[in-house]
Amino acid sequence: MTSFTAGALFSGIGGFCLGFREQNIETTWAVENDAAAVQTYEENLGPNKVLRREDGALLSVEDVRVAELKLPPVDILHAGFPCQSFSVAGERKGFADPRGQLFFHITRILREYGEHRPSVLLLENSPNLKVGQGGSWFLELANEIRSAGYWFRESNAYELDCYDYTDVPQKRKRLFIVAFATNKFRNGRLELKPPSTGHKDITKLIDFEGQIEDTSYYLESDNRYYQMIQNKVEDKRAIYQLRKYLVREKESNVCPTLTANMGQGGHNVPFILDRKGLRKLTEYECLALQGFPAQYRFPTSVPRAKRYQQVGNSVVPPLVSLLAGSIVHKLHTERIK
Repeated sequence: MTSFTAGALFSGIGGFCLGFREQNIETTWAVENDAAAVQTYEENLGPNKVLRREDGALLSVEDVRVAELKLPPVDILHAGFPCQSFSVAGERKGFADPRGQLFFHITRILREYGEHRPSVLLLENSPNLKVGQGGSWFLELANEIRSAGYWFRESNAYELDCYDYTDVPQKRKRLFIVAFATNKFRNGRLELKPPSTGHKDITKLIDFEGQIEDTSYYLESDNRYYQMIQNKVEDKRAIYQLRKYLVREKESNVCPTLTANMGQGGHNVPFILDRKGLRKLTEYECLALQGFPAQYRFPTSVPRAKRYQQVGNSVVPPLVSLLAGSIVHKLHTERIK
């Protein structure tokens, strides 16, 4: 059976790459300019994949030139491009924001490949990209993807929550955009494989009845947030999310959306009450709640705040794997030889 390859832009710690690996698709090269994220990526997915300059400096997506780097063609290009300019939590400047403009480097790279462009494009971003600015952001994105040589229409943009499609007990809705090269396929349809989710049991990932040794995760009783959270605790198997000056309780067995700014001050920090007291979820508990396997590790050189940020910025690998399975099926059955 034909084996397929992938390339990664904005690879982060490798959530996309891991999801595709679960479908036997190896990512042969990746682009990421956050040094701490690259340390975690290479710790788990191996060295010599993340592109660098001759002097060893990391490349950003703006620096990528297919011919200069002699980038080999890949079957799939995946990218979780920055969502801050499209998210309802941000300033919503869209493509007027420099971070939003990074999207156009994705389509530039596709064009540089010419007839050897990837057969499949898979992108991830905030669901608000589809409806924000009266739909004009999405219209611009769709036109750009089509002009790069891909079948694409609104039905190719899927709002998926990993809670509905995987065994991951986190509520996390994201927009996934799938497009197919017009010179490799006769249409752009994708049939998602049905989810095969079992019973979600958050206690397999978090020990609500025990305690952890590292006391730095626990809130002292004189902390200004201690009483605020303590007063909201009714269900000792629930996660309580501190959002600035509000405490939100999720129903039992559900993790709230993990964000990149958890662990940095008070905003969006998830707490539980265990046998010892009130504490933050550890970065490894968050990694598990994001669907990463138990053997995924953070290098000791990556500080705790960066670890939380990396988790919140990542995609959920089991959800990517579900999409990858459908993509692989279409590649095997419909790609023009």
